[in-house]
Parts: sequence; structure tokens; C-alpha cells
Amino acid sequence: MQRLLIHVEGQTEETFVNEVLAPHLYNSGFISVGARLLGNSRIRGGVPSWRSAKADFLRHLKARRRCCHTTMVDYYGMPQSEGRVWPGRLEAVRLPSAEKAPTVERAIFEQIRIELEDDLHPDQFVPFVLMHEFEGLLFSDCDRFGRGIGRPDLTPLLQAIRDQFRTPEEINDSPVTAPSKRIIGLMPKYEKPLFGALASLEIGLDRIRRECPHFDEWLSRLEKLPKGG
Repeated sequence: MQRLLIHVEGQTEETFVNEVLAPHLYNSGFISVGARLLGNSRIRGGVPSWRSAKADFLRHLKARRRCCHTTMVDYYGMPQSEGRVWPGRLEAVRLPSAEKAPTVERAIFEQIRIELEDDLHPDQFVPFVLMHEFEGLLFSDCDRFGRGIGRPDLTPLLQAIRDQFRTPEEINDSPVTAPSKRIIGLMPKYEKPLFGALASLEIGLDRIRRECPHFDEWLSRLEKLPKGG
């Protein structure tokens, strides 16, 4: 498993993978780390239906058997409507915060395993669900977040949001209170791919990992994947 393909939902995550995650993961032994937008996300944006995403996963898993595949998909953005809902997403709504993402991840893996008729090793496909969306990670260090987007004056306001939650991953998921919505409320001209990358580079992976336990668990698992052969 020397190659890693990260299936992402949008350009913000794509940029984060290519500019922040990939250099770090090369140091853990991968010879190739790439981001791939799900379906036609570059055109439509947002998380596609499960039917579309599942077809994408299956196609690439079958074509690249010696590659590890993982995901970076926002819990907040996952469709919940009939015919589009992702596995485990409706069940996760009723669960405590720490159990939401793992529940969806296990359900995703199980559905793909069934489709591949049990021919799927856990090291080959590692689903990861961001809580609640990428922008939540940026609240890991509000001082560096403000500097990274060129708005240090916003640091106290960003910190006030952060202080309401135990971890940045718990900043909640509604059309008004999701992390990106809170940021846009303070900075209407916030451009997600550009400012998200700038802020994450300023904050650094070490700080994000200390503040966001589920993200850290995922990255630790990727680092420990077998790299030989």
C-alpha cells in the first residue's frame, strides 16, 4: 500500500490534501499521495448522492487494487434525503458527537465490502468523515487562523466561537451554525479553497491534530498502514 488516493468532496479539501497532507504523508512512506474529486464535484460542488459516490469508490477500488483509498467528506454536507442518503448518516443524527463519524465510516466500509463480495481488506479502504466540515479544523488555532486569512482583527470573534465547544470538531451542523457559515458571517468575502489552504498552512498539522481527535485518529491510521510490497 505505497500509494494513497484520497477521495474528496470539493476543491477546499483537494487543496488541503495536495498542499498540507501530501508532504506529511510522503514522510511516512507513501510514494504517491493524490486527491480526487468525487463525481463531478468540481462542477456542482458539495457531497454527491451515495449512489454516485459508491460507483466512484467501486470503480477506483477495482482499478487500483494495490492502492489505499480513503475519503475526506463533510458530515454536515452529506445528503440525507431519500435516494441520496449516505449509509449510517440518518442513524448518526441521534448519537453523541464522538460516535457520529465512526458510525458513518463503518457503514460506508460495510456497504463497499458487500458490493465487492468480501474482497476488501481494511487497509485498502479507510473511510474518513470530517466533523462537521473542513472549516471546523481551522478553529484549532484562532490566532493563526486570523493571521492566515489576513484578518487578525477577527481572532477574538473566532475564539469566541471556538470557546463554546469542547473541540473544533463539535462546532455544529446547521445552515446557520456550521463552521463555514459562521466564518462567512464574520467575513462575507471568505473564499473557501484559497483561505482554507492559507489558514491550514499557517496553523499547521501538529496543532490541528492536538485539537481534533477524530482527524488525528484518521491520520495516525494512514501513517501506520503497511507501505511495503
